[in-house]
Amino acid sequence: MPVRRFGGHRSLVSHSQSPKLSYGYTKMNIARGGYRVFSANSSAACTELAQKITERLGVELGKSVVYQESNSETRVDVKESVRGQDIFIIQTIPRDVNTAVMELLVMAYALKTSCAKNIIGVIPYFPYSKQCKMRKRGSIVCKLLASMLAKAGLTHIITMDLHQKEIQGFFNFPVDNLRASPFLIQYIQEEIPNYRNAVIVAKSPSAAKRAQSYAERLRLGLAVIHGEAHHSESDMADGRHSPPLSRAITGHTGLELPLMMAKEKPPISVVGDVGGRIAIIVDDIIDDVEDFVAAAEILKERGAYKIYIMATHGLLSAEAPRLIEESAIDEVVVTNTVPHEVQKLQCPKIKTVDVSMILAEAIRRIHNGESMAYLFRNIAMDD
Repeated sequence: MPVRRFGGHRSLVSHSQSPKLSYGYTKMNIARGGYRVFSANSSAACTELAQKITERLGVELGKSVVYQESNSETRVDVKESVRGQDIFIIQTIPRDVNTAVMELLVMAYALKTSCAKNIIGVIPYFPYSKQCKMRKRGSIVCKLLASMLAKAGLTHIITMDLHQKEIQGFFNFPVDNLRASPFLIQYIQEEIPNYRNAVIVAKSPSAAKRAQSYAERLRLGLAVIHGEAHHSESDMADGRHSPPLSRAITGHTGLELPLMMAKEKPPISVVGDVGGRIAIIVDDIIDDVEDFVAAAEILKERGAYKIYIMATHGLLSAEAPRLIEESAIDEVVVTNTVPHEVQKLQCPKIKTVDVSMILAEAIRRIHNGESMAYLFRNIAMDD
């Protein structure tokens, strides 16, 4: 047995104990190198995407219970150890958006307090993304949600087709904004007969860049509908234009500012030829479908003989299935970032494209520390 001297004293050291220590550290490193995938949804209909992702990864969905108590409070119980592991929370957003947000926040905080190493949110459709600009006396709710997710413990987010690319700047941690365009373009090529006779249509000038990107990839023509009023984006009258309270004015009365001329929408028109063609309208979100129905009617009047709508997120709120069924639209194609099985039963025109493949690959690459560039190859900013 070797002998070491410390300050004139002899000490016996046994090497037989070293392999045990090394083995213990090795086992700890292996444990810390694992990952788990959880679903934060309390609704069974919303866990379908999570099941598809875990099947592609070859892992089981993490054991947890998410439910609403009798007073509507959200409770989360994690049923297995997550200490030192990478945790991926898959949260699809159903119609009850606020409940889904609370489920995600509570689960993230539960995992944070359970000593998870990294907590990555997989949120294919990011809620409140339309509220990413200051309007009137409102607030930028999307920025508020980003701060709440960071405070709850999220360290990374995987999402798909944010409503505005600038939303990534609201976060103080990495955001991977994946694209659904390769899957939708593949659907056009494989499922739309005679797609070479199609024209890509933007239902408003603001959607022209996305439509142009699709048109260039498919080598098709481009058309833009101009003049349609979009109330969600318009400058509606608000209190800032109302008369001031009646009171005596003393002192300086203010400056004479130039009078701003009011906007006037031009008559509705279609820029581009759609006569005798298949019209494919592309957008990122289809929710209230009145604008799409009106666009389809205009395109029919201009001679288009078939009309398709391609969108990443099929929210399809309110009376959307009925309006689509009764409209001139031939088919609505959306991805499964948002559950819409009920809407499909109400309207057979609605078709689904599965994007679980790219979400599963993103999870695998992030856990293994691999580059994400492969998932963005040939992807343009306007996609």
